[in-house]
Amino acid sequence: MINPHYKANDGRYDCGMQYERCGRSGILLPRISLGMWHNFGDVNPLSVSRDMLHFAFDHGITCFDLANNYGPSYGSAEETFGRVMEGSFRPYRDEMIITTKAGHDMWPGPYGNWGSRKYLMASLDQSLRRMNLEYVDIFYSHRFDPATPMEETLQALVDVVRQGKALYAGISQWPYEASQFAYDYLAARDVPCLIYQGRYNMIDRAKADEGIVDQAARNGVGFTAFSPLQQGVLTNRYLNGIPEGSRAWRGRNLTREMITPELVTQLKKLDALARRRGQTLAEMSLSWLLRNDKVTSVIVGCSSVNQLNDSLGCLKNLSFSEEELQEIDNILSSFA
Repeated sequence: MINPHYKANDGRYDCGMQYERCGRSGILLPRISLGMWHNFGDVNPLSVSRDMLHFAFDHGITCFDLANNYGPSYGSAEETFGRVMEGSFRPYRDEMIITTKAGHDMWPGPYGNWGSRKYLMASLDQSLRRMNLEYVDIFYSHRFDPATPMEETLQALVDVVRQGKALYAGISQWPYEASQFAYDYLAARDVPCLIYQGRYNMIDRAKADEGIVDQAARNGVGFTAFSPLQQGVLTNRYLNGIPEGSRAWRGRNLTREMITPELVTQLKKLDALARRRGQTLAEMSLSWLLRNDKVTSVIVGCSSVNQLNDSLGCLKNLSFSEEELQEIDNILSSFA
């Protein structure tokens, strides 16, 4: 059967998606971005990935978050996106924010990891070929490299922007002092940092506790949270054990040992609060992040259209009472 030609939903900007200004820039990001860390690589059928990407764009998600080694296997998520770009997204390219990153292990040898100029620039060229793009909207240094001079890493970001291979620069998972150096260095070269990407959710609040969220706001930098559902923990998936096929069952970045009886008890209490709010646990977990106007966007992953649709439901209720916030803190106090 020949797949019908894709036509985007005419009402994609009237589906309830909200957009937030990214720091002191002209860019508005959707409050929900789609991350392609898992479930979009060559281990999954193209048709499933394509359906999720189409559904996302049809519902106002304009930001697609990738990295060179997303998959699995390495590079295959970008290849999937490139095939969808050629097959259906090309007419809508100017409506999208497409990001990629380099900084983690990608290819063998001393030049396929960390933060050297050689690695970052070579990686971006490879990413552009895989995604069938002339440029990305945001190129990130994916992690801080303690062995490479920060000036080298940051100048590579400056240069790829000046070359037109990226429109904006970002950093991900950099520590506090290094982040301030990055903001100052990039601003002094008229390529201000657009956005900081960090792990942040109700359980893992390190980026807020370390002052990184506030620091980004003070510097006019947006903040986008990845792993907002703690790799699926902050959903209803583990309320009654570890289901077959789940991330903890497979042991991919989340192990069975992490799903302790104490954690399940806490999740059930959070789920009860979410139901009182008329939300699923996943919706409430995303709403908890987005209630903070310093969080520009949250990056959600998904393995199905239904799962992505559940995440979008969070936008219907982003307000919390002080009592609800205190209850969440009390439930999760053992993670502090």
